[in-house]
Amino acid sequence: MSETAHSKTDAKPKRTRVARPVTPYWRVVRAVVWKDLRAEVRSREMINSMILFTLMTVMVFSIALELDREARESTVTGVLWVTIVFAGILGLGRSLAAEKDRGSLDALLLAPIDRSALFFGKMIGNLLFVLVIALILMLLLTILFNISLMKPLLLAVVVLGCVGFTTVGTLLSSMSVYARAREAMLPIILMPAVLPVLIFAVRSSAAILEAKPRADWFPDVQLLAVADVLFIAAAYALFDFVVEE
Repeated sequence: MSETAHSKTDAKPKRTRVARPVTPYWRVVRAVVWKDLRAEVRSREMINSMILFTLMTVMVFSIALELDREARESTVTGVLWVTIVFAGILGLGRSLAAEKDRGSLDALLLAPIDRSALFFGKMIGNLLFVLVIALILMLLLTILFNISLMKPLLLAVVVLGCVGFTTVGTLLSSMSVYARAREAMLPIILMPAVLPVLIFAVRSSAAILEAKPRADWFPDVQLLAVADVLFIAAAYALFDFVVEE
């Protein structure tokens, strides 16, 4: 009897698990986007460099094609997407590089949140910056090239193209940020990966500006939307593995 009582007193009480509150997925996404926007509003480093690059590029093309109206009409689509891509690469490289240099990227990766939410927060923030640059660029090209680019269909194509570009760019910049030559590495690995998006975006943009029939540009827009969905799904699945050291 005493041995039974002794064993009961020695038995350790069972620990009850206390469920920790889980932060809602989209609240994390919204917090990351808001953090990036506030940081950029304070510093203005990334957006200023992207705007300056855009102005310089447009001025160079405008001076080079000033005397040739037909050349301006045939190359405006190329000028639009070349400037968006390289200004976007400049912004993508700086956004995550600043996080890495401050050590905040490692802190975000160690936080008890879904890493895909971190990816979508960074991607949406980058997308907003690229869309601002694209809108400024389209206004500049409309004024300097005397060609109206402010068309609803073209705006939709630009948004779809920027979504695919920033999705792939955010994923690859999160991988190249740990490399020594990250500024040179990002364009090298990004351009081949984003090539399908650029092909569909450039072809559909040119067809819309030339007022071609719907059958000439709508299949490219559909393929562009499909490419965006595939890239978003791939980034959602791969981001956790990409940021693992």
